[in-house]
Amino acid sequence: MSHEVMKMTSHQYREGHYDKAIIALGSCECHGPHLAQGTDTLVSKMLAVKAADRLKGLLVLPPITIGCSEHYDTFPFTISIGFETMIAVIKDVLRTTYKNGIKHIFIISGHDGNIAPAEIASRQIKVEYPDIRIAYMPEWWIKAGELLPPDTFEVWNGLGHAGEGESSIAYYLYEEWCEPALAAGVVPDKLPKDVNIQWLFGELTNTGASGDPTKATKEKGEKMVKVLVDCMVDTINALDACGWDYKSSSHSI
Repeated sequence: MSHEVMKMTSHQYREGHYDKAIIALGSCECHGPHLAQGTDTLVSKMLAVKAADRLKGLLVLPPITIGCSEHYDTFPFTISIGFETMIAVIKDVLRTTYKNGIKHIFIISGHDGNIAPAEIASRQIKVEYPDIRIAYMPEWWIKAGELLPPDTFEVWNGLGHAGEGESSIAYYLYEEWCEPALAAGVVPDKLPKDVNIQWLFGELTNTGASGDPTKATKEKGEKMVKVLVDCMVDTINALDACGWDYKSSSHSI
């Protein structure tokens, strides 16, 4: 049975005895000339579903399909919502999930513009409901590079918007919505290493992609999916094992 709540009847939901949920945060924006506009949503949601297939009691919430993407709107077809709106949407989803009796929630973000809003929203909800437990993977594209052997990627450790890593995982998960022959990107080699630059994407590339998507392969994408899903499953299993009670054994007040 699917663990996606959108595909369930209320009877199936009740019979599933779900005690935790996962939500994917995505976007609709240009991913170069070669990847689907909804890549951020598609990848994060598919990773969430794959994790739920391996875990008992994990409900897959509907993904948030539009994100904070104004910094990408140099390129078509970018749809964006404001930061305050995104914070409010995430808070409402977390709040209503909690009110449905699920207090353990995993967030996976597929888009850089959603990182800060999800951080703010989840912290505010945590204050509002102290007994809620929220785990957050803000940058799967960074985590994949950390988990894979250092020689997996050829350029920029696979990084980039629609770059080597993201293109690889897209080719593996939904090749039918990609056009690999059109792949072209720019490696922004002048960005400083020790600080974050608040760029507009058109300042970094003229193709709608950064990094080198021409080095992307389905085989690399398959490796990325494996380590990411393993990481999510192992993390949630570890949290389940301690009842999501992560306080130190020496904790005292």
